Amino acid sequence: MKPLTITDDNFEAEVMNSDVPVLLDFWAAWCGPCKMIAPIVDELAEEFEGKAKIGKVDVDTNQQTAIKYGVRSIPTVLIIKDGEVKDTVIGAVSKDTFVEKLNAAL
Repeated sequence: MKPLTITDDNFEAEVMNSDVPVLLDFWAAWCGPCKMIAPIVDELAEEFEGKAKIGKVDVDTNQQTAIKYGVRSIPTVLIIKDGEVKDTVIGAVSKDTFVEKLNAAL
């Protein structure tokens, strides 16, 4: 399973109304560190299938969502549960960090 493409238009339905935690990767095509964590985000989508949603938000095409959550540097990863931000990770970090934070939100 691939990460969901989250947009300004589907954000409410996919993230705010989700019955499972959502890990959101705010990224852009020109961002080097974003490319470094992209394979990790793909792996998380496989490993957490059915337990959490894994999504990617392209900040260049979905600026409203990025602005709403104060995303100023990328990659920024938010973990949202029940419509609230439970955790934030800024920058490229290890897969273990994401797994630990996602498990804490389950």
